[in-house]
Amino acid sequence: MIDTLPKVRGRLTRDAPLAPLVWFKSGGAADWLFEPADADDLRDFLCALDPEVPVMALGLGSNMIVRDGGVPGVVVRLGKAFAKVARSANLTLDCGAGASGILVSSTARDNGIAGLEFLRSIPGTVGGFVRMNGGAYGSEVKDVLVDCDVVLRDGSLRKLSVEDLHYSYRHSELPDGAIVVGARFRGRPGKPEDIQTEMDRIAASREQSQPLRSKTGGSTFKNPPPEISGGHKAWQLVDAAGCRGLKIGGAQVSEKHTNFLINTGDASSADIEALGEEVRRRVRENSGIELEWEIERMGRA
Repeated sequence: MIDTLPKVRGRLTRDAPLAPLVWFKSGGAADWLFEPADADDLRDFLCALDPEVPVMALGLGSNMIVRDGGVPGVVVRLGKAFAKVARSANLTLDCGAGASGILVSSTARDNGIAGLEFLRSIPGTVGGFVRMNGGAYGSEVKDVLVDCDVVLRDGSLRKLSVEDLHYSYRHSELPDGAIVVGARFRGRPGKPEDIQTEMDRIAASREQSQPLRSKTGGSTFKNPPPEISGGHKAWQLVDAAGCRGLKIGGAQVSEKHTNFLINTGDASSADIEALGEEVRRRVRENSGIELEWEIERMGRA
């Protein structure tokens, strides 16, 4: 445990419970939780922080298992100061890293910018889906990102183009320790009513197919490359391995969508992670395919 940290203008909380801040509603506490007042507050803090202290960024906590032993060092959570979205140029939105996909897509609609509707379906913030190349419904962040602003572990600020990130499926080459604080997305001309229709279609599809009203973490496993899986999606491989409804402790494979794990009420993070590993084992035995985690697992076991 770190006893002292640099002075900040935002809020620093010691032994901060993280379970209320993540979708699974499980897991331990952060040694320290830092909610910076603005990007300069974050930069000054990281510049003065002992470089040996680990730092982790937290958005909406939708694609994450926080382990029961908590997270060492400092967890940085970007709040309202980082949640603004505004039109900055023709067909381009300037977005703070704390803005939700729903806010980005809605602002795009209001400005007649099409092509960003899929962000409506990503349960996270700009910082998270820029880092992970979030995607759904045939589109990915790499298709619409112009560039992003990141604060590095030493407190310096850099602008990275989409080419700098070397995106691949659910992966970027963002520098180690970098925290995304802003991004620019560019779409194409569209009519607000048509954009809204597409957003409504996406929302209805998600409601019908995904356990949105459960304590879950979003898609658990990456879809394997088609040349390996024969075109089968992760959920199909999980289903074929007999894992629909499988339980460990309070964790369960969703009956509604088998690429989702859910906390049925009292699951520990250990239950959830163990269930995911058991699913991977059964899929490997059934099909020979090694599923890769899409959900990040952070902290001490």
